[in-house]
Amino acid sequence: MVTQAARAMWERFEPVHDLVYFAPEARQAADGLGMRGFWMGYFALRAAPLGPVSAPVVTACFYVFHPDRVARALPDAWRYAAPGDVLDAREQVMDTAMTRLLGTDVVSSAWMTEAADLAWRAAEAADTAGRPLAAANQALDRPRQPHTRLWQALTTLREHRGDGHVATLVGHGVAPVEAMVLKAAAGESDAALLREGRKWDSADWGAAEAQLRERGWLDEAGTLTPAGVTGRAAIEAQTDAVAEAPWKALGQDGTARLADLLDPLATTVATSGLLPHGNPVGVTHAGTGG
Repeated sequence: MVTQAARAMWERFEPVHDLVYFAPEARQAADGLGMRGFWMGYFALRAAPLGPVSAPVVTACFYVFHPDRVARALPDAWRYAAPGDVLDAREQVMDTAMTRLLGTDVVSSAWMTEAADLAWRAAEAADTAGRPLAAANQALDRPRQPHTRLWQALTTLREHRGDGHVATLVGHGVAPVEAMVLKAAAGESDAALLREGRKWDSADWGAAEAQLRERGWLDEAGTLTPAGVTGRAAIEAQTDAVAEAPWKALGQDGTARLADLLDPLATTVATSGLLPHGNPVGVTHAGTGG
């Protein structure tokens, strides 16, 4: 099924995309631009395709961050570097980080070019109506180097899925903190990492747990109830379903080939030690060879 492909492809492209936040080159580049700390760099690097947007816009798009976390970074980040300069920096980051991690032979290989072109075809086919982050990334120029082209295509696909996930959460009446409580209760991510990283306090977290208990999705021990398991499964299934368009356009053979090409990249990143413990994005690597 295509929706199974959508889930499996996310498991592969999410770790590669995440290099832009957790590779040491990313922090070095953000510091070089004048950004103040990890989070200002994170928000600038991710939001730059949108232009010099304000904190409320990014809070809405990113969904799970406390408004204060975003407001400490934006719009101040744009005083240190214009979005265009940040975009140039992040392409350079991905060039140096991927070359270091994967090796010159890999980034210059024929199969890297093949992977980049397949991913770009899928990203071009992504339906972006109602998906601001996907649309902004899709509109960027095609990078010349295959490995940075691959990363940008995967980023468009990642934000396409993320935008669809946010819309699905809203449609199911699941608020930002509730979404993180559900992810932690499902065992996909560490609760403290999610709460502290996104700057919600214990009272916010407790209120979200209370809402989910009232809904019948969480028990007193903080475990998903049968209704919670069913409800969350429905959210994940719909997220997969609305992420299917790029893979339908690429076709079964093209999608399978791209999956095979991404497998070693995802495994290399996942085993590199660069991604934070606690798995904030909830990737299980079940769909990959890693």
